[in-house]
Amino acid sequence: MTKSQSAVKLKLTRKIKTMNKKVIATTSLAGCFGCHMSILDIDERILDLIELVEFNKSPIDDIKKFTKQVDIGIIEGGCCNSENVEVLKYFRENCNILISLGECAIMGGLPALRNGIPIEECLKEAYLDGPTVGLNKEKILPNDDELPMLLDNVFPCHEVVKIDYFLPGCPPHADLIWNALVALITGNEMDLPYEVVKFD
Repeated sequence: MTKSQSAVKLKLTRKIKTMNKKVIATTSLAGCFGCHMSILDIDERILDLIELVEFNKSPIDDIKKFTKQVDIGIIEGGCCNSENVEVLKYFRENCNILISLGECAIMGGLPALRNGIPIEECLKEAYLDGPTVGLNKEKILPNDDELPMLLDNVFPCHEVVKIDYFLPGCPPHADLIWNALVALITGNEMDLPYEVVKFD
């Protein structure tokens, strides 16, 4: 750890002692879970983060439902089906601040590549005509009532609910996530050096 990192940690530790922990929730919609891996990539700083926050509904702690109003919600992935929309609206209702994390949440990402193709064509390729559907001899499309309905397009989160902040990248750099969270939690100005912001 460099001297400047030690100084920041000391300053942060002093500030933490005088404040209540913020509550954070996270979820993944139509994406690959890479943005959650980037959260974990903050490495040993995860221990500092635990001093700053309490996780509520999140795969990080496996809490399935909100148990209280949350200060910061982090959304990874866009909306490709009815369940994604439902979860996103549920987060918006229960989070004071909502962050779109990564390209899928901000622009639809790779799942949105299907947006120029009619949904019927996508389903046919996936379940009837594709090279890997040899076991579907009856040519049945999934039709269980429990399955979420596919939307005609994959939508970025801000087209469904109000989003407060956007952290770009595929996935976002761990330092960008760390800097943004620390700034939101402590009320300090966000430190965004050029190298931590990427759009690919």
